[in-house]
Amino acid sequence: MPQDLKLKAAQKRGIHQLGGDELVGWDEVTQGVILTSFEGDASDIAHKKAEERNYSDFNSYTATVAPWRVIKPVFNRDICIDCQNCWVWCPDSSIISRDKQMLGIDYDHCKGCEVCSQVCPTNPKSLLMFSEYEELDVALSQWPEKKKKEKK
Repeated sequence: MPQDLKLKAAQKRGIHQLGGDELVGWDEVTQGVILTSFEGDASDIAHKKAEERNYSDFNSYTATVAPWRVIKPVFNRDICIDCQNCWVWCPDSSIISRDKQMLGIDYDHCKGCEVCSQVCPTNPKSLLMFSEYEELDVALSQWPEKKKKEKK
């Protein structure tokens, strides 16, 4: 089952690219300024799923770092055992999982660090790294066969 390229946690996710002219650097922000992560009332925010939260425009959730990446993980649903190792170890929260089921990868926030593919226990791995420009269908067609264990 190929993963959905449009799989995002929310409509606002990844709509901005970091470093535009209108943003100021950390050393240029006026002292005492409060940068809110959410728009409006956020008193019950912890009880909402990420896609239900109303993020502000000045939040890393709404920014994309995709242009930084040179390799990307590709996910093969047919091999995945939903162990959640990739979700636990991903330093950027780029693994999209719901109810302990791996759904895909948030390519707006994935930096291509390879941690997800390194911690994957399946044989062959259900997450493999490919060139940023490799089409997902092509990557999936190149998936390796299961390696048989050698008898001792």
